[in-house]
Amino acid sequence: MTYCVGMILNEGLAFMSDTRTNAGLDNISTFKKMSVWQQDGDRVITLLSSGNLATTQAVISLLDERTKSPADRVPSLYGVPSMFQAATMVADTLREVIDQHREAGQQADNAFRATLILGGQIAGGPPRLFLIYPEGNFIEASADTPFFQIGETKYGRPILVRAYHPEMSFEAAMKLMLVSFDSTVKANLSVGAPFDFHLYRTDSFEIGHQGRIEPDDTYFQQIALGWSDALKNALDSLPDFEIGQS
Repeated sequence: MTYCVGMILNEGLAFMSDTRTNAGLDNISTFKKMSVWQQDGDRVITLLSSGNLATTQAVISLLDERTKSPADRVPSLYGVPSMFQAATMVADTLREVIDQHREAGQQADNAFRATLILGGQIAGGPPRLFLIYPEGNFIEASADTPFFQIGETKYGRPILVRAYHPEMSFEAAMKLMLVSFDSTVKANLSVGAPFDFHLYRTDSFEIGHQGRIEPDDTYFQQIALGWSDALKNALDSLPDFEIGQS
């Protein structure tokens, strides 16, 4: 399992992904689930992946291969004229990989499923964010749906729904995403740090601030402990239920 978030802000786009691919008492491994492509002054595109690791890595490898040889390997993320066409190309690549790996009908097809979040900006258009399904179709973020989650989404969603605002700064967005990830980690062993992040500023057309939050990161520990204490204090501040006397 995994957990990834992409959100669209007035400042730009914010992305975060965990790195855990297996979980158990003696079987924990990590793998990067965020990929970024850049052409200075023209485009920056970020991809987050969830699902079958063989499928997602095959998709990323194909996208990479096609960008390295644009003359005879098309389409390419460096050649499409808009983010919509980039989303279409990535969706087609995902469907292509799933079809190649499918062995026997619907059961095998399910085994190779993957879901993607694609976001970025290409010169001539605004930043855009898409959620791509394994069937090859996709939806775009809007004012009504300003962020997407993939993987283990249910535990981290309440804080995003309650606290997200498009006018929030990148610094506030990082805090919000880390609280969402901490809530997910606390509830599900299959999601875990380190967390990769990328903050893309609108019209910069260059890779923004990016990095990795390790499990022992001082700020993350401060956020995790502070959020836990804040929840306990908020619960204590609410009136107790009154049990009527019979």
